[in-house]
Amino acid sequence: MNTINILWADDEIELLKPHIIFLESKGYKVDTVNSGIDAIDRVRTEHFDLVFLDENMPGISGLDALKELKEMQPNLPVVMITKNEEESIMEDAIGSKITDYLIKPVHPKQMLLTIKRIIDEKRLVTEKVTSNYQQEFRNIMMALMESPDFGRWKEIYKKLVFHELEIQSSNETGMEEVLQTQKVEMNKEFSRFIQRNYLDFIDYNNSDAPIMSHSLMRRAVLPNLQDGRPLFFVLVDNLRFDQWKFLQPAIERYFRVEKEDMYMSILPTATQYCRNSIFAGLMPVDIKKRFPNLWLDDEDEGGKNKSEEAFLSDLLQRLRKDIRFSYHKILNLAHGKELVERIPNLLNNDLNVIVYNFVDTLSHARTDLKVMRELAEDEAAYRSLTLSWFEHSPLLDALKRISERDARVIITTDHGSVRVSEAVKIIGDKNTTTNLRYKTGRNLSYNPKEVFELKKPEEAGLPTQHLSSSFVFCRNNDFFVYPNNLNHYAKYYRDTFQHGGISMEEMMVPLIALSSK
Repeated sequence: MNTINILWADDEIELLKPHIIFLESKGYKVDTVNSGIDAIDRVRTEHFDLVFLDENMPGISGLDALKELKEMQPNLPVVMITKNEEESIMEDAIGSKITDYLIKPVHPKQMLLTIKRIIDEKRLVTEKVTSNYQQEFRNIMMALMESPDFGRWKEIYKKLVFHELEIQSSNETGMEEVLQTQKVEMNKEFSRFIQRNYLDFIDYNNSDAPIMSHSLMRRAVLPNLQDGRPLFFVLVDNLRFDQWKFLQPAIERYFRVEKEDMYMSILPTATQYCRNSIFAGLMPVDIKKRFPNLWLDDEDEGGKNKSEEAFLSDLLQRLRKDIRFSYHKILNLAHGKELVERIPNLLNNDLNVIVYNFVDTLSHARTDLKVMRELAEDEAAYRSLTLSWFEHSPLLDALKRISERDARVIITTDHGSVRVSEAVKIIGDKNTTTNLRYKTGRNLSYNPKEVFELKKPEEAGLPTQHLSSSFVFCRNNDFFVYPNNLNHYAKYYRDTFQHGGISMEEMMVPLIALSSK
């Protein structure tokens, strides 16, 4: 390990010789100066990992020296040492971005602890993160032996996301590879779980089924109207649970998280199926039967999500919810800014639905545009890009406005996405759907062992245009390619984010209840 260089500035430095000897015995190199001016000169010409700075020295004060040091090296850790506990001095020091402060008289072990917290924190955190995940790795594998239900799967996925974000922040690349391997194995088991249980889950009469797209409004959203406060239902298209965790700190500045949960997206995990199902409160086959003039199949021309407001209005009437509601679909920056200005008026409604399309657009842009692939090279970059958008978006401005009033907010999504890696061959006619994670059409040819197939789609709540049509879904991290020019397309789409199939990332999606602080 490289030697840590410490600079200690104190006009009574000779009296602190025992402290210096103690720190040097622990392997640190300690240089000393007697004034703030000397500290500035030394930092200007030499490298130091940490500065101890006395607040009260002759010449310039410690606070003045601190400001100069921060102008030269903004990221240099500086610990202020002071006899003075006046609040104004502490506020000034904190405002000038000190790393920590100590009150005289200081004890050598107190200083050692401060150094370790500042300098060795990253190494210590990395070691702890690694140790925690190694233990959790075994626990997660043991959980699979207990045939987990959906509630247990939510716990498993939350733990995987937690450790993924912890490992990312610690830059422990060795553990990251282990975790990604475990995620692949978990997705294989999750896919088997879905294949065994999916037809039972979508049964309207199954009271033990997880909350799913077609039951989301009835079971998780509308019950929140009971307390008389306005409810904002914010659906961010294609938002994964790990992306929510990245947005959470920004949102918690304005809201309390009352409940953090997940629900299960229906298949296909694609907008035209999931989102219509959410607002109609019906499976797609029943939406087509009830609204034959509004439902569009995959082969039909035109936008597939243009009737969501009509579906929601019908659902509220069927459930006998006599409420005032509004529906807003935000497709661009101008729409988002208009929504912010309308928030005061919307507070008079019982329910306000806001659909934001940005994250799905980001996912598709990453597939199609080289520059976006470079900006969102991997999972971590994809999360960071989502956060960067959110922190500068009208959506955050709208949430700030809402937080100023006594309101409740539910944030969710229609489906997630998964980073694909393995190509699966399929053959279909010219009317076969283009989605990389599911296909529907006639005369599909594939290896049944590599997919989840539904030869009778209506049993799974899915409409078809032809009697012989079937649905097939990719599992895990797979994606469909045609045999023609297979290598080219396999390489082109590998490591892109896709949705439509079966994976934890696509089907286990955030359902977050917030209240104003």
